[in-house]
Amino acid sequence: MKKKNIYLDKVNFPSDIKNLSNAELKILSDEVRTEMIDAVSETGGHLGAGLGVVELTVALHYIFDAPNDKIVWDVGHQSYPHKILTGRKDKIRTLRKGEGLSGFTKRSESEYDPFGAAHSSTSISSALGIAVANKLSKNSNNVVAVIGDGAISAGMAYEAMNNAGYNKTKLIVVLNDNDMSIAKPVGAMRTYLAKMLSGKIYFSLRETIKLITSAFSKRFSSKAAKAEDFLRSAVTGGTLFNSLGFYYIGPIDGHDLDTLISVLGNAKESNYNGPIMIHIKTKKGKGYEFAEKSEDKFHGVSKFNVQTGEQEKSKSNKPSYTKVFANTLIKHAENDSKIIGITAAMPSGTGMDLFGKKFPNRMFDVGIAEQHAVTFAGGLATEGYKPYAAIYSTFLQRAYDQVVHDIAIQSLPVRFAIDRAGLVGADGPTHAGSFDITYLSTLPNFVVMAASDEAELVKMINTSVYINDGPCAFRYPRGNGIGVELPNINEKIQIGKGRVIKEGKNIAIINFGARLQECLIAEESLSKKGIYPTIIDARFAKPLDENLIWQAATNHESIITIEEGSIGGFGSHVSHYLSENNLLNGRLKFRSMILPDKFIDQDKPELMYKYVGLDSKGIELKVIDLLNSNIILQKKN
Repeated sequence: MKKKNIYLDKVNFPSDIKNLSNAELKILSDEVRTEMIDAVSETGGHLGAGLGVVELTVALHYIFDAPNDKIVWDVGHQSYPHKILTGRKDKIRTLRKGEGLSGFTKRSESEYDPFGAAHSSTSISSALGIAVANKLSKNSNNVVAVIGDGAISAGMAYEAMNNAGYNKTKLIVVLNDNDMSIAKPVGAMRTYLAKMLSGKIYFSLRETIKLITSAFSKRFSSKAAKAEDFLRSAVTGGTLFNSLGFYYIGPIDGHDLDTLISVLGNAKESNYNGPIMIHIKTKKGKGYEFAEKSEDKFHGVSKFNVQTGEQEKSKSNKPSYTKVFANTLIKHAENDSKIIGITAAMPSGTGMDLFGKKFPNRMFDVGIAEQHAVTFAGGLATEGYKPYAAIYSTFLQRAYDQVVHDIAIQSLPVRFAIDRAGLVGADGPTHAGSFDITYLSTLPNFVVMAASDEAELVKMINTSVYINDGPCAFRYPRGNGIGVELPNINEKIQIGKGRVIKEGKNIAIINFGARLQECLIAEESLSKKGIYPTIIDARFAKPLDENLIWQAATNHESIITIEEGSIGGFGSHVSHYLSENNLLNGRLKFRSMILPDKFIDQDKPELMYKYVGLDSKGIELKVIDLLNSNIILQKKN
C-alpha cells in the first residue's frame, strides 16, 4: 500500500505550497523525491538529474508565481519534480508512455511549461526572449532559466549570456552544477567551475563583505557594492559570468532549502538592472543511494526495483546496433591508427565509451557541442585522419551548417555514424531521427547509407573506412538487431549498389533502412494472396543505384519505396530519377512510403510505426491499394 504523504497529497499546484513553513517545505521535498523515484521505477526515464533539483524546484515554486513568472528548464531531464508540483502529479506514472506525459517540458502539455525543451542549452536564449518580450510589453513578471553544468558547455549558452549581458535585461539564470551531466562534463568550463568551488577564501570573503554591507547605511551601500565587486575580482581573478555582464552569486548548496529560498527571494526582489547568475552545487541522484553512486547509469533508466536499484534488462540476446557499431569500429582501429572516435557528450549512448576504453587517446568527447564536433572532425580529416563522428540523428541537426560548409563543400572524408535513426519510442518527436536522409542526401559529395540489419551495418562501416574522397554517413536504428550472423571486417559493399532480396513480378518494393524485415513479412502475407512483389534493399540513398532502379521500373508495373524518414529523402530521389528518365510515362505507377508530415508523439516504437503505416500490415495494404488502382485504370482504358 502506498504511503500517505503529509503535504504532497494536498499539493496540486504551486499556489498550494505558498503558506508552508521552511520546515514543512523540507518534508514536502522528501515526499516529492520519493514520489519521483517510485514513478520512474515504473515508467523508466530520466532519474538522476531530477533528484538533484528537488529542493531547487520547491524553492522556485515557493518564491516565484508560476505560470505568471516563467521558469524555463533546460533539456527537460530535470523537470519531473516540476511536473509533480504543477498539476501533473496524478499523471506522473504515464511519463513517456503513449498519450502520457512527455519526458521533457512541453508547451501543449501545461501552461507551467513556457518553452519546450528536449535538446540541451536552449534555456538562456529562450528565457531571454521571454524577458525581452516582458520588457517591451512593460510586464514585470520574472523569468528564470535553469541550466546544467553539462548544458552550459554548448556555444549557444554563451551566445545567450553574451547577449543578455549586453542587453542588460532582468533575467535570473540558475546554474545547476552537479559535476556530471550525462557523462562527466568535459572541457575548460568544468575546470573553471572546480577552481571556483575550491576557493575557500572566496567564501569567507563573501561572508565578511555581506556583514560589512549590511552594516552600511543606504548612503554607503553603492560604494560597498563596488568594493565587493573589486574584492571578488581580486580574489577570483574575475569571473567569466561577471565579464559577460551577469551579477554572479555562489556557489551555494543546492540542497539547502533555507539558503535557496533566501537567495532566490533576494534575486526576485533585486533592483539590479541586468541578468543574475545563481550558481548552485547539487548532487545528481540526491536522496537515492543507487543513483548517487552510479554516475551515469541512473541518468536515464529502464524500469527498476526501488529496493535494490536493479534495472530491468532487455530479454533479447541479440546485439544492439550501437554495440555492433562500437565493436566493429574497434576492430578497424586496432589495424588503423588513423581512426578517431568523436562524440558530443553521449559516449555511452553512441558506444564511444567502449571505443574510448580501448583507445583513450583516440576518442574525443567534446561536450554538448555538435557544431564543434563536426568541424573538429573536419580538421582531423585535413591531416589524413579518419574521424568517426557518432551523433544521434536528432542532434546532428544542430550542426547542419557545419556539415554543409565545413565538410561537404570541402569534400572532407568525415564519417558520420548516425544512431537513433527513425522513430525512437519514449523520447518522442524531439529525439526521432526523421530528417537526416533528407538533409544529407540533398548535399553534393555525400555518400548516404542505411543499414537494414546489423550485418549490413558492419559492411557499411567496413566500406566507410576506405571512403577517402568525401564525407559519408551510415544510419541505424535504436535497439537490437534481428540476430543475423555478423560478417568479418573485410567484407565491404560497392558504393551505390543495392541488392535484390527476393525476385517477384508486377510490383517492386525498394526499401531503404531498417524496415526490410517488415517488407519481408508483408511479402509473405501477400504471397498467400497470389501477389509476389520483388523486394530490394537499396542500401544507398546517395548515390542511387540507378541501374537497379531502371531494372525495377522496366520489369514491373509499380514501384513502392519505403524509408524511415521525411519527404525529400530516398523516395524523392528515386521519383526524380524516374521522372528525368521518362520512366513515369503512364505505364509505371510509383508510390513513396515515408513518415507523415507531422511530429509523432511518444509510444512504443512498434505502435508508432503502425500508426504511420510503416509496419508490415501498412506495407501490405499499400501494395494492394496500388495494384487495385492499376486494375481500375486498366479497365477504364
